[in-house]
Amino acid sequence: MTAHTAKIIWTRDGAKFTDNRYSRKHQWHFDGGLIVQASSSPHVVRVPLSDASAVDPEEAFVASLSSCHMLWFLSMVVSKGFVVDSYVDEATGVMAKNADGKLAMTEVTLRPCVVFSGTNQPSQSDINAMHHQAHTECFISSSVKSEVRCEPVFS
Repeated sequence: MTAHTAKIIWTRDGAKFTDNRYSRKHQWHFDGGLIVQASSSPHVVRVPLSDASAVDPEEAFVASLSSCHMLWFLSMVVSKGFVVDSYVDEATGVMAKNADGKLAMTEVTLRPCVVFSGTNQPSQSDINAMHHQAHTECFISSSVKSEVRCEPVFS
């Protein structure tokens, strides 16, 4: 078992708080020293109580699924002897009511576009199989109830 940690820090900074007009801005501190400015989504709590320039939990959820998939995909690619020059994923997540009537991230769609180089080029079938395997191996995807789809974009 491996534990992964993040330290989340929010302070009131003198705001009244009981009037519900406090800032939702906070920070995510990671073990490597990275500090990320975070906030509620402006779709959930309006600006200026949220910070549209900060990462919100919904964006982080989509990004973590995309990142996990990409890392597994790259490991699949290298094991097959292919060379990747770039990988870009314009992933999206949908917030809607789930089967229990609760607001949730009900669907995430990954749209990875991978550029390969060299003489050893994967077929469309190879690419689809590696994306499928990456999806089944992704720890984050295996951890969520939301439907997670992958729709590779071919260059």
